[in-house]
Amino acid sequence: MAIIIRDADWNGFRAVMGDKGGCGGCWCRLWRVSRKQHDADKGDGNRDAMRALFDRGHVPGLIAWDGDTPFGWISVDRRSAFPRLAGSRILKAVDDRPVWSVSCFLVKPAYRRRGLSADLLRHACGFAKARGADILEGYPVDPGKKYPAVYGWTGFMGAYRAAGFTEVARRSETRPIMRKVLD
Repeated sequence: MAIIIRDADWNGFRAVMGDKGGCGGCWCRLWRVSRKQHDADKGDGNRDAMRALFDRGHVPGLIAWDGDTPFGWISVDRRSAFPRLAGSRILKAVDDRPVWSVSCFLVKPAYRRRGLSADLLRHACGFAKARGADILEGYPVDPGKKYPAVYGWTGFMGAYRAAGFTEVARRSETRPIMRKVLD
C-alpha cells in the first residue's frame, strides 16, 4: 500500500464521500452552516455548496490516496469556517486564541483500524501550519467503550493522542477538546 496524503481536490473528495455524500448527505458541511441550513441542503444542496467551495480555490482539507484510489478525508480549516462550533455548549471556544479546527474524518471501511486517522492528523498539522496556523484543535469522541466507527466522524481520542495532541478541555464525559501547538 503506497499511501499519499495531499491537499483535497473535488474529484478525490467526491470519491471518498460516495454517492450518499458521506454520512447521510452531509458532504462535510455539518459544522459549516446552521442546522436548519444543513438539513435544508441535505444531499444535493450540501454537495453543490462544497463543490462551490472547491471551485473558488479553497482547499478545505486533505485526501488520503492508495495509489489512484482516494479513501480518506480530513476536514481542516480555520475555526471561523465552522460557525456551529461557536454555538455548541460542549465545543465552544476554550479561549480567544486563533485556532484551526479538524471537524471531520471519513475513511472508507476497508482502510479503517490501521492508524490512518493519526496519519491524516499529522498531515493536517503541516497543512494548517503552512497556512499560518499556530494551533490545531479537534473534537474527538472518547466513548470509553466500543463505538461504531461510522459515528466517530469527528475522530477518536486515541488518534489525536497518537498525533501528539493533548486534551485542553472537556465539557462532556465523552467529548474532549484536543489541541496541538504547531512548531
